[in-house]
Amino acid sequence: METAKISQLYDLGETIAAELFAGLTYPWEALPKISDFIKKLGPTLDPEVYEQRGENIWVAKSATVAPTAFLNGPLIIDEDAEIRHCAFVRGNAIVGKGSVVGNSTELKNVVIFNSVQVPHYNYVGDSILGYKSHMGAGSITSNVKSDKTLVVVKDHDEKIETGLKKFGAMLGDYVEVGCNSVLNPGTVIGSHTNVYPLSSVRGVVPANSIYKNRSEVVEKR
Repeated sequence: METAKISQLYDLGETIAAELFAGLTYPWEALPKISDFIKKLGPTLDPEVYEQRGENIWVAKSATVAPTAFLNGPLIIDEDAEIRHCAFVRGNAIVGKGSVVGNSTELKNVVIFNSVQVPHYNYVGDSILGYKSHMGAGSITSNVKSDKTLVVVKDHDEKIETGLKKFGAMLGDYVEVGCNSVLNPGTVIGSHTNVYPLSSVRGVVPANSIYKNRSEVVEKR
């Protein structure tokens, strides 16, 4: 499943968590490793650039964190990131440089690459969002199947058993998700792809595409 590989989805030069993906083939393999990675990386961060704000929480001094935001560790917020009013960071989260976590947005067990925007009423759980990806207002990642079975990534007739009960979405670099869309468990969206508003997305969506619905996925021109 070439489309879903880390090498096809992400520029690892655009995250402080590049070493998290070392030796892995698919990005969801990193999900169970996020917490321990933060605990290992955090104490090595330059204290001139980052300050520790509680147990296993490191925040860049150039980042902006609203006083009404809730931060729970393990957590790293990188330089020039913006955590806005009433954001809820539950933990096991890495927020990249210049990224925006907005009003009433909730994060849990995620890697947010640099310059990502989740600015309005988003839920992002057990997911990885690539460089300059953007989730429109109200769009969410659904991270647990309704029958509570393990998530399987599907690309037509090809399937990969992930062994994970909780798995939201893998968004490649420059992905645009329209407002009020739902990314179902095990969704993988290739880089430079646009998803229409009010979409229900599942499976693997090719790079450089426009996703209208499951039967209408067209190549960008």
